[in-house]
Amino acid sequence: MSQQGGPQRIEVRKTILGPRPVRARNVRPRAIGDYPRVPQVYRDVAEVYASPVLMGPPICDELMALVQHLFTEDEAAVVRHLGILSWRTARQVARAERRGEEEIEPVLQRLAVEKRAIASSSSRPAWRYKLLPLLPGVFEMVLISESAETISPWHHRLAQLFEALYETGYLADYTRPGATPAVRYLPVGKAIEAHPMALPSDRLEALLDRFDTFGVGQCQCRTSALAAGKGCDAPRQNCTVMGQWAERGIDAGWLKPVSRQNVLEIKREAESHGLVTWMMNVDSTDGQCSCSCCGCCCKALRVVNEFNLPNTFAPPHFLPRFALDKCTRCGRCAVKCPMGAITVDVAAKTHAWRAERCIGCGLCAVACDRQQAVAMEPVPDYKLPYRSWMSFLLRAAPGMARTAWTVWRQR
Repeated sequence: MSQQGGPQRIEVRKTILGPRPVRARNVRPRAIGDYPRVPQVYRDVAEVYASPVLMGPPICDELMALVQHLFTEDEAAVVRHLGILSWRTARQVARAERRGEEEIEPVLQRLAVEKRAIASSSSRPAWRYKLLPLLPGVFEMVLISESAETISPWHHRLAQLFEALYETGYLADYTRPGATPAVRYLPVGKAIEAHPMALPSDRLEALLDRFDTFGVGQCQCRTSALAAGKGCDAPRQNCTVMGQWAERGIDAGWLKPVSRQNVLEIKREAESHGLVTWMMNVDSTDGQCSCSCCGCCCKALRVVNEFNLPNTFAPPHFLPRFALDKCTRCGRCAVKCPMGAITVDVAAKTHAWRAERCIGCGLCAVACDRQQAVAMEPVPDYKLPYRSWMSFLLRAAPGMARTAWTVWRQR
């Protein structure tokens, strides 16, 4: 029997509360020649998205179905000429496709502005475009403004196809030891509100003080899971963007403008529903983004939960310390843990914690408010977030290149 709201996160086995068994990867790689009836433009696009540089899946049925739904044939004919790392103008794409620029420019604009399926830059002298990775990338941008109440049939089907692609487990190829994590989780406010070792970078209020503009959108993961009939009932309008990134999203209409106080209220409500807040692992003042995640829908957390891939996120500043002499083995901490890091046998009165899966969110400490058998303690060798995107990229680039090369050789 699964716990309410967390079908992929935790299960009850007789008297034991703990994580579900690890799922096996079920991706079935195919050759592009296995799809002779699929139009050539779609096969070309699928081959581009399969690139390890874009953290793509291998050629498979799920990828081919997604590409054919995401683009019309005319759009696919244009997209196949876009760069992975470099920007290209409508004129460059038109030359590659051997069509007039006046035909290509509207297609690119539709894909960038209406669908948000490709990246664009309006810097002079002309608009430029390039591909986004599928996940993360296209998935978030296309679905961030789509609520479960207003989602169109096209978006609903897209969400289902993304869920099917995720469930192949292909993302495990890119979660390798030694990678530079781009995301870190903040401890919930109640868990460290009076802790003398808490840093400004641990506190959401201090992080928000760096920005003047805030926008909020829908949680793409819970929207996607609901479309697949697997979601939970946690709040969905809590994906937050700040600074220059928010300005662009608000201007384009895919983010709702909110105030700093609104963001705090949204995040505190999310925490009250057992959601945890992540930030990019960079202290940039140009732009920042933050989601409120659940262990049952969030694709980032599910990679750890379902495929047992620890070390996906930046090591936390705080970790729980369990006073087992106070613990009654009631199992409340195991139920609340979004990572399935705690296992409790309520009959045998045993308690186990897997540090490698812990993100330091503190929900276990908040859940143990009666016995107070859990306290959040700072990690002595904690590393602060990167100071800039440049410093992050300089540190991350070699590992990303090694991973892409390894995945390419394996395929």
